[in-house]
Amino acid sequence: MMRYILALATIGLSVPTNAVVPPKSERGRNGADCRTSESGPAVRVDVLGLKDRRGKLILELYPENDSDFLQSDKILIAAGKPFRRVPMTTPNMGPVTMCVRAPAPGNYALVLLHDRDDNGKFGLSGDGVGFANNPKLGFRKPRAKVAGLAVGSGVRSISIVMNYRQGFGVGPIKGQAAEGQP
Repeated sequence: MMRYILALATIGLSVPTNAVVPPKSERGRNGADCRTSESGPAVRVDVLGLKDRRGKLILELYPENDSDFLQSDKILIAAGKPFRRVPMTTPNMGPVTMCVRAPAPGNYALVLLHDRDDNGKFGLSGDGVGFANNPKLGFRKPRAKVAGLAVGSGVRSISIVMNYRQGFGVGPIKGQAAEGQP
């Protein structure tokens, strides 16, 4: 069982500790779901502003409402609600692109985690987080609509800028967000 704890105290994010990886049928495949030979709703994410190339990246798709956003995957799947998780080892070099297949066209919220030490837990002091639409992070998690996007019947492409703890705040690494690469 994989466990992911998202405990960003400074922005109030939390994901339950009993999260489990959904069955294979519930998960997207890294990049494969965005092939032009496959049809259907998906989101291709260009990952920008990585602090380094250590650990694992985890892209998660949630329903676009505040009660379900960042809810336990176990609860969402048991309730028949959409949830997808795509883990990927951070590539050593080059552009980083991930893809997640959506269950149907509709509105969803996306979060991207950078588990730099690959320990299955999110640590405020070292790990990174990003959301669809790249909201400025304050002392609370963003609302689902702020981290949300509409997914049509094909592949939608977006960019997510990673945020890391810096002093008393959380934000993009200076000089990297615009360039897109560490």
